[in-house]
Amino acid sequence: MKVNQPVRLTMVGGGSWATALVKILSENNVSVKWWLRKASDAEHIKKFGHNPSYLSDVQINTRKVKVCTKIVDSFKDSEYVILAVPAAFIGDALTGLKPGHFTGKSVVSAIKGMIPGANQLVTDWVSEQYGVPVEQMAVIAGPCHAEEVALEKQSYLTIASKDPVCASNVADLLRCRFVQTTPVDDIYGIEYSAVMKNIIALASGITRGLGYGDNFQAVLVSNAMQEIKRFVDAIYPKHRDLSGSAYLGDLLVTAYSPFSRNRTFGTLIGRGYTIQSAQAEMNMIAEGYYAVKSIYEINRQYGVDMPITDTVYSILYGKAAPTAAMNELKKVLL
Repeated sequence: MKVNQPVRLTMVGGGSWATALVKILSENNVSVKWWLRKASDAEHIKKFGHNPSYLSDVQINTRKVKVCTKIVDSFKDSEYVILAVPAAFIGDALTGLKPGHFTGKSVVSAIKGMIPGANQLVTDWVSEQYGVPVEQMAVIAGPCHAEEVALEKQSYLTIASKDPVCASNVADLLRCRFVQTTPVDDIYGIEYSAVMKNIIALASGITRGLGYGDNFQAVLVSNAMQEIKRFVDAIYPKHRDLSGSAYLGDLLVTAYSPFSRNRTFGTLIGRGYTIQSAQAEMNMIAEGYYAVKSIYEINRQYGVDMPITDTVYSILYGKAAPTAAMNELKKVLL
């Protein structure tokens, strides 16, 4: 009887989402080379089978998962690469790699952020920097917190790629007893929506920090869905149903869940923390902080009506007082 060889995959990143994805992949016939920047974390995983810095309760199957601190070594012989580091640090993480290291590999972005300064989606940046064809790229999206994956709570992921075969193959890799996956083709719509929902979560957190209630948050989120639709339709026109879990579902969980780092960051800002003190308090990256600047600057070209994005930008980058900025936003929400 022929035994199927495991799919060979590289995981880039040592945070909570990377750890959760490694747990999901370990449920299937996948051999993972897991690149981590911190040598001490890598050694700890080798010895004890769990990540000491993130989701430390998750047991890592070290028979299927081999940790590595040299990025070039982690790419050898892999068929798939999953990128799961903050967008602001992806360039540093991939230092030493050249286009040839990506040849023949499918690259999957699990990053819900944009490249600061360049104002690019992660998929566009990787394609430009390393010559990866768009058809060999996919995006992981959906309302799926790492903390709930660690607890094996029922979760749903959407895998987007321009190539339906690529989307389907990645969906198969991530489907397991507690995760359902759906392949789709709206890679840019889903990637931009994932970036935008983090900005909305910041706004949601700011209002919570200011003492606004559930009634206002419901109005904020419903207006946000319209704002996301206006922007995504302008930048990448395509027939899409934004009520799907990869769009509305991801927005809801990020705006409402206490697990949401963007909501937490916004809450601290609303309570009067400076940006630096909020970042120090969390010890994690809120992608929305960088994303709001990128989306704001991109929208200078398109001129889409985006009052929530504009408000968050004014607070985080324009030094507007949260109370005054939200008082102005209240006047335009419906």
